[in-house]
Amino acid sequence: MDLNNLKPKKGSRHAKKRVGRGPGSGHGKTAGRGEKGQKSRSGYSRMLGFEGGQMPLHRRLPKRGFTNIFKKTNAVVNVSDLERFDNGATVDESALRGAGLVKGAADGIKILGDGKLTKKLTVHATKFSASARKQIEGAGGTCQEIE
Repeated sequence: MDLNNLKPKKGSRHAKKRVGRGPGSGHGKTAGRGEKGQKSRSGYSRMLGFEGGQMPLHRRLPKRGFTNIFKKTNAVVNVSDLERFDNGATVDESALRGAGLVKGAADGIKILGDGKLTKKLTVHATKFSASARKQIEGAGGTCQEIE
């Protein structure tokens, strides 16, 4: 058996309905589109959410809240995750991305104090929680805030 000899099981595939191919086909003349009207014309495509002229749901519902276009999002890393780095290492955004701790787009990195840290590290991040700063400095490391 070769890949070029593979065929679907008999009866498992249906032939495409060929409409508009004359009166003998049973789907000739109007090709199953009915008479006249917008949907019978070529090039017709319905707008997303169109409800036949009724006010669409997305316009009937009240608006609520707003989106802050200046919002900054920080990637979050716990001090327990920093334990994987070598003693005396410098941990910055590129090191965290290389270790797979930060993924995707983020405006900055915030270090949180969940877990334990025993290694002396120099950590460069946008923000530090008070407990994270206490743990890093308690282990002999330093916290440097960057912009």
